[in-house]
Amino acid sequence: MKILIKNGRVIDPASKMDAIADVLIAEGKIKKVEKEIKDKADREIDARGCIVMPGFVDLHVHLRDPGFEEKETIETGSRAAAKGGYTTILAMPNTKPVVDNPDVVNYVHNKARHLTAIQVLQIGAVTKGQKGEELADIRGMVKAGIPAISEDGKSVMNLAVYRDAMKIAREEGIPVFAHCEDANLAKGGIMNEGKRAKELGFAGIGNEAEDVIVARDIALAKALGVKLHLCHCSTAESTLILKHAKEDGVNVTGEACPHHFTLCEDDITEDDPNYKMNPPLRAKKDLKAIRKALKEDVIDVIATDHAPHAPYEKGITMKKSPFGIVGLETAAAITYSELVLKENLTVMQMAEKMSYNPAKVIGIDRGSIQPGKAADVVIFDPAKTYAIDAFKFAGKSRNTPFHGRKVTGEVKMTIASGEIIYENKEEK
Repeated sequence: MKILIKNGRVIDPASKMDAIADVLIAEGKIKKVEKEIKDKADREIDARGCIVMPGFVDLHVHLRDPGFEEKETIETGSRAAAKGGYTTILAMPNTKPVVDNPDVVNYVHNKARHLTAIQVLQIGAVTKGQKGEELADIRGMVKAGIPAISEDGKSVMNLAVYRDAMKIAREEGIPVFAHCEDANLAKGGIMNEGKRAKELGFAGIGNEAEDVIVARDIALAKALGVKLHLCHCSTAESTLILKHAKEDGVNVTGEACPHHFTLCEDDITEDDPNYKMNPPLRAKKDLKAIRKALKEDVIDVIATDHAPHAPYEKGITMKKSPFGIVGLETAAAITYSELVLKENLTVMQMAEKMSYNPAKVIGIDRGSIQPGKAADVVIFDPAKTYAIDAFKFAGKSRNTPFHGRKVTGEVKMTIASGEIIYENKEEK
């Protein structure tokens, strides 16, 4: 199918292009990016007033498949991703069974190929069963196509085991994605350790639980020469450690989630499980530090940590509910509203952090709108203002603190490998 996108503001992080232009797509590739393309097409789209960017790449998604399909599936998660403008998503390994061997990797990849045009890449676990004791079959999973390893949801506390995993990752040329949290320091906590936790009577998780593991993992990565990616940075100190590590030449990148640069502990006014996530919403000073680190490109990536849960799990108290919120369908609007419109990021930086940079972290040729590249494209309306409605989500779950929040910016169309996989036909 030949698609011609007309009159859009084309943002391409790879070439730093920011101009009104047309984009011609054919045979799954970008064919031309020029002013006033005259070629005939099967579908012509007027993107006047809209931003045309590379399809978003999310390095941090929980699809819950296999094992927890009541929360999300590869199919429903991919639908949510498409609606959010994502054309590549990376699935975390904390499923049932845990993704610790090539068979489970192949299950996810094969199922995704049959169900969606989105590129779904399965991350492999660091240890068997994510128990932190014995290494998973990392080399076998690399052969099956994993782009990274991660013990997401926890840190590997056994340093000898973790070091061996890092050595294998270095040899195989893949990054290690680190959920930085000292299990002993965080034990029993359900929100940030601060004034609000005391008011609500909840056990807290102090910043040090994250900071000490950030420092530890960076020290290991530096010693071993492995590529390290810090997941969901949430504290001011972690951004400083990351900055210093980069200045020191360590091969490390970091990500932040929309909830951590939009909300803080002060926004939790009652016992609401939709505000329970890990890392927790920190203090206002931490929120400001995350925004600063994004603006200064210390934090390279915006990821969602999309973590769906069933209604019965999130319909109880914070003490008993699991950690996590959904994010695939709200990330672009939150990012544009909170960072771009408030002049924390430029539109170019938004595209870099949501498409180009994450693609670079895992070494895939995505995140660019240039002739010859895969036709992964999102058309984004920067003028549309509306209230987020969780009941209209394409994914299975509704657990978000952003329901009812007024935002500006909406994904109008998502194209993956030249195929229109989402189109918003609602009137402005």
